[in-house]
Amino acid sequence: MKTFVVIGLGRFGTAIATELASLGHEVLAIDASETNVQRVADQVTHAVIADARDAAVLKALGVRNYDCAIVALGSDVGNSALVTLNLKELGMKQVICKAQSHVHRKVLEKIGADRVVFPEHEMGVKLAQGLSSSNVLNFIELSDDFSIVELSAPASWRGRTIMALDVRNKFHVNIIAIRPADHAEALNVAPGGGYAIREGDNVVVLGRSEDVNALHEVK
Repeated sequence: MKTFVVIGLGRFGTAIATELASLGHEVLAIDASETNVQRVADQVTHAVIADARDAAVLKALGVRNYDCAIVALGSDVGNSALVTLNLKELGMKQVICKAQSHVHRKVLEKIGADRVVFPEHEMGVKLAQGLSSSNVLNFIELSDDFSIVELSAPASWRGRTIMALDVRNKFHVNIIAIRPADHAEALNVAPGGGYAIREGDNVVVLGRSEDVNALHEVK
């Protein structure tokens, strides 16, 4: 079991707090709104009405003893920056923040945020990838530059081995796994170069987003 502090109980913060608690972790949920706190009080370990912008309040709550803090105050740059700064100065081990823009992310990173996420942006990118091509089954954005995509193997790849396809040189991506047509629930991770792509196989590729996107055009 891990311990988490979730600050800000809007839709994003509430979803994180309640899901972490349902997975068996200890969760301290904090928000200045009594309504928001009451909404999750029965679903998390502790729920507190407090102003996280006050470092003394965070110290009194013992947040530094938790494994990770999630700052879900993305709509206000000033508030999320101040809370993040308070957490880092108190010695918080890991601070993950929600941001609304790249400028917001830079501010949070400058003051010590260990990770910054864009929930709406990331979901939007994932949805757009799925909509842009009918053969894209799953998409993970690793960073602004790299992605992992699971897609139906192009028809021109069928019957050819991974070695013969030479996708690394031709498409600048790596095949990191195969989901076989006859065993869809299993994932063949790091398949050998001698594996021949079959009709119905899905391939999982890793590469720069622009190169991964170019696979949509491969027939």
